[in-house]
Amino acid sequence: MTVTLNPCYRFETFVVGAGNRLAVTAAKAVAESPGTVYNPLFIYARPGLGKTHLLMAIGHAARGINARLSVEYLTLDEFVEAFHAAIAAGHGEAYRKRFWDVDLLLVDDVQFLTHRREMQAELLRLTDTLQVANRQIVLTSDRPPAEIEALDERLVRRFAGGLVIDVGAPDYETRVAILRRKAEERRAQFADGVLEAVAEAEIDNVRELLGALSRLIAFQSVGDAPLDPAQARSLIPGAAAASSGSSTATPVPASRDEFSEFLSEVTATVAQQVDDWRRKVGAAILRWDGEGYRTAQLEVLLEQEMVADPEQAIREYEAAVERLQGLHAEAATLAPDLAGSPLFRDPGDVAAAEALLSRAREGVHPPPAPSPLWRLTDFAVSEANRMALEAARAVAAEPGSHYNPLVIVGPAGVGKTHLLHAIGNQLSHSCGPIACLSAPEFTGELIEAIDRDAVGAWRARYRQVEAFLLDDVHLVADKDRTQEELFVLFNILLESGRQMVFSSRLPTGELSGVADRLRTRFEGGLVVELSAPDLEVREQVVERALAAKTGATDDELASYLASRPAQSVRGVQHLVTRVIEAAEARHAPPSLALARELLDGVTAPSSRAATRSSGIVSPTATGVKNREKVIWEWPNVGDRVIEDWR
Repeated sequence: MTVTLNPCYRFETFVVGAGNRLAVTAAKAVAESPGTVYNPLFIYARPGLGKTHLLMAIGHAARGINARLSVEYLTLDEFVEAFHAAIAAGHGEAYRKRFWDVDLLLVDDVQFLTHRREMQAELLRLTDTLQVANRQIVLTSDRPPAEIEALDERLVRRFAGGLVIDVGAPDYETRVAILRRKAEERRAQFADGVLEAVAEAEIDNVRELLGALSRLIAFQSVGDAPLDPAQARSLIPGAAAASSGSSTATPVPASRDEFSEFLSEVTATVAQQVDDWRRKVGAAILRWDGEGYRTAQLEVLLEQEMVADPEQAIREYEAAVERLQGLHAEAATLAPDLAGSPLFRDPGDVAAAEALLSRAREGVHPPPAPSPLWRLTDFAVSEANRMALEAARAVAAEPGSHYNPLVIVGPAGVGKTHLLHAIGNQLSHSCGPIACLSAPEFTGELIEAIDRDAVGAWRARYRQVEAFLLDDVHLVADKDRTQEELFVLFNILLESGRQMVFSSRLPTGELSGVADRLRTRFEGGLVVELSAPDLEVREQVVERALAAKTGATDDELASYLASRPAQSVRGVQHLVTRVIEAAEARHAPPSLALARELLDGVTAPSSRAATRSSGIVSPTATGVKNREKVIWEWPNVGDRVIEDWR
């Protein structure tokens, strides 16, 4: 369940400005002396201002000062999920104890404690335990404790007893500094004044600011010349600004390790009563029993008069524990509801834990794959949509490195689904499992998993993918549980550098019914737009459709169909289909005349007067009347014949 700290989220990569300086100062003080200053430290800010970055930076800095420090980071959702799994398996107390020896506990997004009385009680108990032991706890939220709905008053007082501090929106100078640093990291160069022009837009969200930078990089990559400030202003809309934070911090000396002293005292007592090898075994039993593992193997040793090599027995036991920890970590990712099984706590029966994990592997079905019908090479391209295609190619070539997430926006029928599945097909050649599905399918699977009490396995299905592509993400609006699951999945995939692609019929700023925490994450990547097909795209679509259905292309017909206005690629394809179906009904090839008659109501002029005679005269009034029954031209005049007189 423990999440690895993102290596990019350090104090060195955090741009400090007037709005966040006090929060950074307090965070550094906590990292230097965990447990002795500002405990607990509560950091709050609106989404996208760097709370998670600051939280993980504390963990990295603390470990850099003391490598032996035990640091654990988790989101509140993960804490709740793992706790429920442990309770279901009858290991609630063991789960609680695992945090008692953590030197620095980092908890993200605690605003989701709303109306969760049981988890509020657990967090209150844990906070008290850590404070008594001088162990540090740092929490983040999108609002101050007093504004978290239905939060236990005792928790509010505990948080207020430490330091509650906010992260303010970046001012102009900070925005410029952020843009310059991130552009340098991505090796992107811009003309003088371009980044300053973006900073003037007063974007008050760092994620949206980075999304704006991605947009500049993408536009410049497909242009013939570097962007100028005026072009940058036209590409980046303005946004509202926000406020700053408060308070100061002073580091003080670190606390002593009380558990180590306790263990030393116990070990000394054992040493006075038994000989040396029994002391070693007794110390091992105390250690591993305290961590929740069964110690029957070691306890058997104490019943014997003499053990040939007790240290070897302890090494074998510890090797079994290490194996169980690896199995447990995989189970936590694959099927979290199985992670609380007691089999992962019994070093004497590793085979049973392996068998349980094997069954879990077999029970996880592969996620939906992209449709093989859509390819990047089949995507009709013009200047209007070239940036979207180039972004798609960049994502497919180096997933997770350039634009993550990539969000494709546009009205119905303009090719969003085509491009999304095409990216998925391209990624499937170089990545592991790919998930590509629509938002309604995602919600439907979640509902089914809830109904079957198999949410853990459903989550594992998507948390193991190398790329996640979700079509029509605007349809998650007002679906709170779906958004909650998508939010957690988004963070897991982003932190591990795995690519995400979304499509939406609505611009990200118009996603009503979608939580800000999700919307700002979408805007933190690159948002590209697909508009109604221009003439160049319509020509390509018509030519390909005619060639696919008739095996040939009539240039006049293709030009006529492409010239007709259409709001979507789907509409263009529909025109071609109508003409072809009409031609098949008449048993004739599709033609310009037929298309004009069908679409404009224009009937072609009679060709009777212009018909060239073959030199053959019908013998009766009921002679040949159907031109299709006459060979009108023949290489050898002497070979002219009537096909059918009947």
